[in-house]
Amino acid sequence: MNGNATQQIVNKAWSFAHVLRDDGLSYMAYTEQITFLLFLKMADQQTKAPLNRPNMIPKGKKGERYDWRTLLEKDGEDLEVQYRKTLEHLSRQSGMLGEIFKKAKPEIQNPATLKRLIVDLIDPEDWLSLEADVKGDIYEGLLAKSASESPKGAGQYFTPRELIKAIVEVMRPKPDDTICDPACGTAGFLLAAHAFVTKKYGNKLDPDEKKHLRTSLVHGTEIVPATARLAIMNLMLHGINGNTSPVVSGVDSLASDDGERYSMVLTNPPFGKKSSISIVNEEGDLEKEDASYERQDFWTTTKNKQLNFLQHIKTLLKMNGRCAVVVPDNVLF
Repeated sequence: MNGNATQQIVNKAWSFAHVLRDDGLSYMAYTEQITFLLFLKMADQQTKAPLNRPNMIPKGKKGERYDWRTLLEKDGEDLEVQYRKTLEHLSRQSGMLGEIFKKAKPEIQNPATLKRLIVDLIDPEDWLSLEADVKGDIYEGLLAKSASESPKGAGQYFTPRELIKAIVEVMRPKPDDTICDPACGTAGFLLAAHAFVTKKYGNKLDPDEKKHLRTSLVHGTEIVPATARLAIMNLMLHGINGNTSPVVSGVDSLASDDGERYSMVLTNPPFGKKSSISIVNEEGDLEKEDASYERQDFWTTTKNKQLNFLQHIKTLLKMNGRCAVVVPDNVLF
């Protein structure tokens, strides 16, 4: 598929976003709903020839189906109910499935619009036959549009791709590296590192190295589950998948050391003068409280978020490991 055809799908996807905007849905929420539907469609395609894999979408306790076919069969209120139950069911699963659907909510209020998304946008495309970079480009196009058109949307998680590419080219990751981003957002650094290794070494890799590239080269942590699911889907659409999810969500990277060590860390941690933890007060309101992370592996106890991330990166690196990190200039003085 050429760039024009990719752009056509992005434009088609984006025309739906404007319809949903009128229903009060943010661009970021729209991209998230596309993620759920796209995953279900691709899972369905894998059950057919030539792959003929068992369906990865588990049935309910009484044999209820929560797959793509079941959504396609329904209309109106029945479709709305089925979609909600599907998201609830899949959010309770383990592994990558559970990570993608963690705390998933149906945000599309109009069943007719949901039906159009399913029938007109997602179902006609043979997503599995699209090359990984084409699928990924379509999804990256959606993420980029979400970031640019919504000031509060993906912007805070979306590092400019040109900056990421430049940093990765300077760092020159290799096939035997293990690469981590402890604040991975939508996985821009992880994808760029993977793409660099694939392009530079692709033809020379042995089967074990190819497996490592696909399943264990990149690892990420993202505190916001909704952003983590976009990251996981982004990686999946670029051909990265293993038994365990490449991105762990809902975890504060700075809270503790999980013991894992990496040969390279690439990251743009969230800027902010102070680290904070969220607490609920006696009235039930959410408050943020300044947090100093008391960790044995840190040189110093501070409330400065960037300095805490630098200390955390030092812990994450193996001996002779290397890192590239985007920090504000206050870190220098």
